[in-house]
Amino acid sequence: MRNTATPVLVTDEQRRTLKAWVQAKNTPQGIALRAKIVLAAADGASNHGITRELGVGRPTVLLWRRRFQEGGVDALTRIAPGRGRRPTYTAERVAQIVAATTRTKPRGATHWSTRTMAKAQGLSKDTVQRIWFSHGLQPHRTKRYKLSTDPRFTEKLTDVVGLYLNPPDKAVVLCVDEKSQIQALQRTQPGLPMKKGRCGTMTHDYKRHGTTTLFAALNVLDGRVIGECMTRHRHQEFLRFLRRLDQAFPRETPLHLIVDNYGTHKQPKVKAWLEKPPTP
Repeated sequence: MRNTATPVLVTDEQRRTLKAWVQAKNTPQGIALRAKIVLAAADGASNHGITRELGVGRPTVLLWRRRFQEGGVDALTRIAPGRGRRPTYTAERVAQIVAATTRTKPRGATHWSTRTMAKAQGLSKDTVQRIWFSHGLQPHRTKRYKLSTDPRFTEKLTDVVGLYLNPPDKAVVLCVDEKSQIQALQRTQPGLPMKKGRCGTMTHDYKRHGTTTLFAALNVLDGRVIGECMTRHRHQEFLRFLRRLDQAFPRETPLHLIVDNYGTHKQPKVKAWLEKPPTP
């Protein structure tokens, strides 16, 4: 009489996970096969029946039954030490390529590409690409930054972030900025509107009517924008815009203004007005 194997105990959650692996199209075939073995064993199938149904050897069935009983579903995805494909290149060779990517530049170019690095190192471009991807290297991309030299930078940063995340009660928070040297342009002839089969048209030349400066304040609470255009961009114009903001809100409502470090904002008269707005 043939001995029957003891069914593998599988929880409902483990069964759902295993079935999802089997049904998913992007599951690696090896993991899907292991999940099928465990599911069949959980349903009471014999080892001989599993080998005949899935076309695998008996040692394979015994191995993954034991692995699952010892480590659960996570054990089905682990690669045992000494298994898997042997690395084509040694760690020293990979480190050499990484060092060349991060510390050198090709002659006559701003950065390495997969092809230039492959030619310089005697490798294929696909190998270079895999090494770069595994180390998170992207020589073609750069990020700009500038560290603030303001000794009160941390204090100001904390204050600004606090206004956004925890605005004060019964107060108004305004983001104020300027856009200077806006060109007032006019086309030399009227354009034609868009219609079926033809896009809108405009002449290639235009007339200049000078420049203007836009002062604008965004109300963080409701998104309302208060704006005004002026001919010049000085602290006098900025003070004029601040007085307009003061008139746009009730006098008893405190105003918190978020501005940048532009020189106009740090002018003594502007700072004095911001610290103690004049009474009407």
